[in-house]
Amino acid sequence: MKILLVEDELNVVSFIKRGLEEENHVVSVAMDGLSASEMLRQGAFDLVLLDIMLPGKSGIEICKELRQEGKTMPVIMLTALGSAENTVTGLDSGADDYIVKPFNFNELMARIRSVSRRAHPRVSDSQILSLADLSVDVESKTVTRQGVPIQLTATEFRLLEYLLRNRRRVLSRVDILENVWDITFNLGTNVVDVYVNYLRKKIDKEFEPKLIHTVIGMGYVLKEVHENTN
Repeated sequence: MKILLVEDELNVVSFIKRGLEEENHVVSVAMDGLSASEMLRQGAFDLVLLDIMLPGKSGIEICKELRQEGKTMPVIMLTALGSAENTVTGLDSGADDYIVKPFNFNELMARIRSVSRRAHPRVSDSQILSLADLSVDVESKTVTRQGVPIQLTATEFRLLEYLLRNRRRVLSRVDILENVWDITFNLGTNVVDVYVNYLRKKIDKEFEPKLIHTVIGMGYVLKEVHENTN
């Protein structure tokens, strides 16, 4: 893969670049936010490793710009900030994953493989998912309810897709963390609850029937209210 590494700490750049090149990836480096934006405008990359705290322009700003421009390559945030609030901020900017420094290189490679799989889903997977009057086109990344278009962030879309692929099944917070983010976060984080609430505001608040339901002590289920849950 052609990877852009955006990081301003020389020792971290050396560590990551060397490891990725040993895995036969082609690595370009930007050490500030303005250079990174210019390189992303001029070149095509398969994946971006993006530090949050950068000179000139933050990683959050860069990631938001990428998504606003319609660029869909996976982005993994690199940061020393590991609170749940910062995790949500990074993911909400359009990042696909979030790794806290210091990290093991094998963990980084696992994250890269994970987001790459999500970026290139199996063609056998159904591309149109629906429940009641909710419809999701996985290929075009479009969502409608009662024919009304609904705009979702990348993370909200992944969560909704997972709920739809497992509709009528109660999913625990651990299930959702491991399958939507493909990693096991600290179980103390409330990131699942935050994103379920985001989805509720967009696909349930103005519509009937409600489709996202809380099963107390167990997790969440996507279903029509009259349906039985297995």
